[in-house]
Amino acid sequence: MAELNSVWAHPPRATRGDQPTLSREQIVRAAIELLDAEGSAGLSMRRLGTKLGSGTTSVYWYVANKDDLLELAVDEVLGEIYVPEPGDTDWRVGASILANGMRTALLRHPWVLGQLGTRPTLGPNAMRMGDRTVALLTAAGFTGVEVSYAGSLLHAHALGAATTESALTAAAARSGLRPSEMAEQIAPLVEQIGDDYPHYDRWRRLNGVAGPDPDHVMEQSFTFGLERLLDGLSLWLDQRSKAH
Repeated sequence: MAELNSVWAHPPRATRGDQPTLSREQIVRAAIELLDAEGSAGLSMRRLGTKLGSGTTSVYWYVANKDDLLELAVDEVLGEIYVPEPGDTDWRVGASILANGMRTALLRHPWVLGQLGTRPTLGPNAMRMGDRTVALLTAAGFTGVEVSYAGSLLHAHALGAATTESALTAAAARSGLRPSEMAEQIAPLVEQIGDDYPHYDRWRRLNGVAGPDPDHVMEQSFTFGLERLLDGLSLWLDQRSKAH
């Protein structure tokens, strides 16, 4: 049987006697700093060793390879996402805190978006988040596999929003413009082709979205979508309760 390809399948190696100040936690924190600055392409064991002032060999003692390091870094980021415990707040508020926290963490560390799904998320922070999500949704009235379905909806909404927003931010950075400045440059082209797309053009003019602030629009879009998602889940719970 093939061995599970995950850093969580192996216990961390003990601290070396000749380098008592270095730990896997230090390595992961330094890796996240590199990843936040340059993305996954900018991370290498050599560069990480240089940043830590310890050399590549020392890094390899604590982390076997770059893939394991990325897996550890992803779990560290997931630890930034807070999920309230049942009873601390209404389940809708708790679910909203989860989704908003996930979006915020992913926008803070956009490189994580390319890592999710590539390896199992079995780290302590991921499992703690999952455990609290199960408790929150179970207390709300979801049962069995419904808990997974509801949790997946919340995760998908946060992931989708963060993916679009981080892509726009990256495009703006490459162009040297702010997102709002990019929107201003695009506006004349939209005006020019408006006659070819009359329904969109009429809607755009009536609603004053000829030159929106992208950051504000995306924030509002995420909030609108999350509230409608929660409305749908609440309605489904109510209808099922009445049916029983």
